[in-house]
Amino acid sequence: MLRIALFGASGMVGQRIAREALKRGHSITAIVRASTYLTISHPRLEVAVADASVPADVAEIVQGYDVVVSALGPSASAPASTFVDLTRSLIEGVGRSGVPRLIAVGGAGSLEVKPGVQLMDTPDFPEDLQAIARAHREALAYYRPVNAFDWTVISPAANIEPGQCTGHYRTATDQLVTNAQGESNISVEDFAIAVLDELEEPHHNRQRFTVGY
Repeated sequence: MLRIALFGASGMVGQRIAREALKRGHSITAIVRASTYLTISHPRLEVAVADASVPADVAEIVQGYDVVVSALGPSASAPASTFVDLTRSLIEGVGRSGVPRLIAVGGAGSLEVKPGVQLMDTPDFPEDLQAIARAHREALAYYRPVNAFDWTVISPAANIEPGQCTGHYRTATDQLVTNAQGESNISVEDFAIAVLDELEEPHHNRQRFTVGY
């Protein structure tokens, strides 16, 4: 059993990660801004309140855990710099804490659709997602040089939404995963499975990878 400190447990992705981790017998502490944000309950689930934007708070709250998982993401209503600053705070806090590992949910926009061309730079990429994609790309750049602990950023397919739990997915590093029709999809449920698979058996230490069907 792993002791997991989970940021963003109240979100669409975070809730699935928490449920998948609990199903596998792990212990979760959901770290939230307010305890009322969380609707999941389980004997192996605890809730702690902390501000992820303060490195000292991060370091204190995660100390002693086996791994930190971040399902935090940028908001369309906030400047991209807000999420980038949050990422820097997590990295600094985890580095201070002595926790050996951090897994973070990334974005699909910076994945390559062909050599040198990222998804977010293609003509059909939605304009309303540009700020979120830029925030994830900037956040990823802060992870790249980190060597104080093992880290992994896992990016979903271009389209991720609640759906069927198949237990199957394909992986790539910085290249968008697509099917024979050129579609890039993953259910949130299967994405959570991929996160827990990587957590239990690491294959992408200090790198970003992605999953899709």
